[in-house]
Amino acid sequence: MRSLHCITVAALLLVAAPGHAQTAPAPAPGPAQPSPALSKRVAELPALLRGEVAYEDYFAPGFRNAIPKEKFVEVTAQLVAANGAVQSVESVTPRTPDTAELKLGFANGVADVAIAVDPAAPNQVTGLRVSGFAARAASMDAVAAQLKALPGTTGFAFAKLGSGAPQLINAQDADRPLAIGSAFKLVILAELVRSINAGERQWSDKVTLDGSPLPGGTYTMMPKGSQFTLREIAERMISISDNSATDILLGYLGRAKVEAMLLVVGVQAAARNRPYLSTLEMFKLKGVDKGALGDRWIAADEAGRRAMLTELDARPIADIDPQLFKDGKPLHIDTIEWFFSAADLVRTMDWLRRNTEGPSGAEARAILSKNPGIGPAAAGHWAWVGYKGGSETGVMNMTLLLQAKTGDWYALAGSWNDTAAGVDEARFIGLMTRATELALPH
Repeated sequence: MRSLHCITVAALLLVAAPGHAQTAPAPAPGPAQPSPALSKRVAELPALLRGEVAYEDYFAPGFRNAIPKEKFVEVTAQLVAANGAVQSVESVTPRTPDTAELKLGFANGVADVAIAVDPAAPNQVTGLRVSGFAARAASMDAVAAQLKALPGTTGFAFAKLGSGAPQLINAQDADRPLAIGSAFKLVILAELVRSINAGERQWSDKVTLDGSPLPGGTYTMMPKGSQFTLREIAERMISISDNSATDILLGYLGRAKVEAMLLVVGVQAAARNRPYLSTLEMFKLKGVDKGALGDRWIAADEAGRRAMLTELDARPIADIDPQLFKDGKPLHIDTIEWFFSAADLVRTMDWLRRNTEGPSGAEARAILSKNPGIGPAAAGHWAWVGYKGGSETGVMNMTLLLQAKTGDWYALAGSWNDTAAGVDEARFIGLMTRATELALPH
C-alpha cells in the first residue's frame, strides 16, 4: 500500500547516480574559474532537456549505466509537465573548474542544479542533480494567488512569531481545516517535548517493542523486546516520516495525552481530530472490507468512533486491501484523515519554538531541522529551518519554522487537497519553496 510520507527535496531529484564518478561532488568554498568544457556543457543543458542534444553524447558512460536514457527522459518529462517548458540557464556559480551550481529556468519555475564534467576529453557530464525548485512569483501575494488557483482546495499562512500570538503577514483561507497527511506527527512531537520539559521523560529513555503490529517503517520487522531511545524514534518520525516510529510514539505517550496537546498547541479543529488516529488505524479504516469500516467511522460520533478503536486493533494488517492507493485516486481525504488549518500549523510550530528555547530544546530542534523540506539553496538563506510535511493521494502539506539570520522567527504552512485527483507535488513544492525565498526579511 502507499504510505503517508514526508515531502523532502529527494522528491525533486532529476538524477542522482550512485558512486563518486557519477555524483556531482560537494562544492568547494567560493566561486572558481570554469573550464571551457564546463561552460560548454552548461550551455547545452537546456537543449539536452528539450531533446535537441543526444543523451549518449552528453553523459559519461558511468552516468548512463546508473541512469538509463528511458528514466532520464521520463523524469525530464515530469519536470516539464510540472514547471513548463525549459527556457535557459539564468545564472552559473562555478565551484571548481569542472563543477558548478546553476539556476535553470523553466516557464513556471527555477531549478537549482549541480553539474560535474569529466576534465578528460570528450568532457562528458558525470553528475547532474536538481536539488530544489522554486516557482516563479514576484510576491507572497502572487504565491497565495497561484495556490488558490490550483484545482481543489488550498490554505496558506505566513506569520511572524514573537512573544505573543503569531502575527499573520499573508494568508489565504488560513482557518480552513484541510487534510495534512503526515504533518499530524508534529503534535506527537509536541507531547514528547512537553513531557520531557516537565521531567516526566528523557530523550535517552528507551522504548521496548511489545510485538504489536506496526505499519511500514524501520521498526516493522524488529523483534519483540527490541529497545530504542525516544530520540531515535522521534527523529525517524519527523525526518523520514517513519510510520512505524509514529505509531510506537503515539502508543507510548498515550492517545489521550496527545489529544490534549491539540488544544495546548492551538489547533482550533481539535474536535475533528478525536480520536487521534494512528497511521495503521487510518490504513485499516480505508482499506479493510472495501472501506466498510471507514463508512461506519464516518457515520459515527466521537463516542462511537472511540468504541470502534478496539475493533480496529483486532483486525490484522493482512485484512488491508493490498491494492489500497494503487489506483492513484484520493480516498476519503475529506472524512478520514488528520485535519488542521494552515493557521493551526503555524500555532503548532510556534508552540514548538517557544518550548524548545535554550540548551534543553537542542534535541527537539535538531530533530525538526534534520530534513529542511526545501532545497539547500533556499534553506541556505535562513539561519535555521525546521520542517514537517505530509502527503497522501490528493493531499499535500508543507509546514516550516524559520529563523532569519537577524534572529527573528517566522512560520509558514500550506496545504492542498483535491478529492478528485492526485495533486502535482512538484508544483506545490515549487510554490512553497518560493514562499520561503520571498519570506526573507529585508
